[in-house]
Amino acid sequence: MSVFGTEEVEFNKESLVDEAIDALFEKRFATLLHQCLNCIKKGSSKEISLASRTIGLLALTVGPGVHAQEILEESITPLSQAFNSGSESSKIISLLNCLAVITFVGANGPEEIEKSMQIMWQIIHPKLGSNVIAIKPSAPIITTAVSSWSFLLTTMDGWRPSPKLWQESVTYLSSLLDNDDRSMRIAAGEALSLIFEMGSLEKFVAETKGYIDSSDLEGNKTKVRFSHIQGLKGKILNQARDLSMEAGGKGSSKKDLNNQRNMFRDVLEFLEYGYPPETTMKIGGVALQTLTWSQLIQLNFLKRFLGGGFAKHMQESEFLQDVFGFTPKRRNLVGYDHISNTEKRTYKSPNSVVNKARTQQLNKQRMLSEGRNIGHFAICVGYEDS
Repeated sequence: MSVFGTEEVEFNKESLVDEAIDALFEKRFATLLHQCLNCIKKGSSKEISLASRTIGLLALTVGPGVHAQEILEESITPLSQAFNSGSESSKIISLLNCLAVITFVGANGPEEIEKSMQIMWQIIHPKLGSNVIAIKPSAPIITTAVSSWSFLLTTMDGWRPSPKLWQESVTYLSSLLDNDDRSMRIAAGEALSLIFEMGSLEKFVAETKGYIDSSDLEGNKTKVRFSHIQGLKGKILNQARDLSMEAGGKGSSKKDLNNQRNMFRDVLEFLEYGYPPETTMKIGGVALQTLTWSQLIQLNFLKRFLGGGFAKHMQESEFLQDVFGFTPKRRNLVGYDHISNTEKRTYKSPNSVVNKARTQQLNKQRMLSEGRNIGHFAICVGYEDS
């Protein structure tokens, strides 16, 4: 009975510790989020940029679920308002990246994703009456907005926007291929490839026998001839061919020129033959592969956002591992895959009860070892003296 009683006491202690850790995590999570949101509402451009990045990292850290949904719900309005509070490029870029990441992780259905995409599209292609920055955005802002919009579009498999919206998107993105900024051309090329990879235009024509019903802003019914959309595809194919062989003159560095050529060769091969680019990178000795434009766009966006921390996130984030179908090597973590997220958090934290107990045990062992060594030394001295 005493053994069972001891086990029950130990079990209750562990349960209380788990509950205390969870409560502390909840408090710290809420405090950090609200402090960052206050910075976005009232801070300087530098503070807004840092707070936006922190919120995005927080969403990736907690992963999908109630916390990520809370981050999106609490942040969407302050972020939308912050787009109107100035046009400094670094600030707007940070806000766009943040909106993309928290939507990617925390959106609960296509409606929430589409809402964020609409905010981004108004920055890409502002219209009169829109509640976003009124002045013409800079090339870096448009590039980031297009990349963020494409990143979220990768999650909208089966999405059925109006044909008019698709036509507007394809037409405007095609116009960006003629822009002087190389990064913008590459972002637009990736977005267009993704749209054609999703195959929505072909589905529309199959269902409408060559004509697509649409509506203008006043609700008047119109018909869009699919041959016009096919003509756009032909135009994009010609643009991709030109950009894949560009001799220079537009843009700046040779590295950027080579990146553009390689990317548009991939676009050209995809539009002509249907083969998307395949990439492989090693993380901790394990290959991470992309086989579609959707996967490549997700990979490129998250690598840019996480920077040097990308590999570590891939090795530790179950969410990102699920996104890319990636299984990292597990070293010295027997049974790690079978413990809860709370236990993993407890295990990892340097200030956790587990790590503190482990440190105390090591110190105890060290002291005992030192004691034995001293005793052994004393015995040896005693023998020598005798």
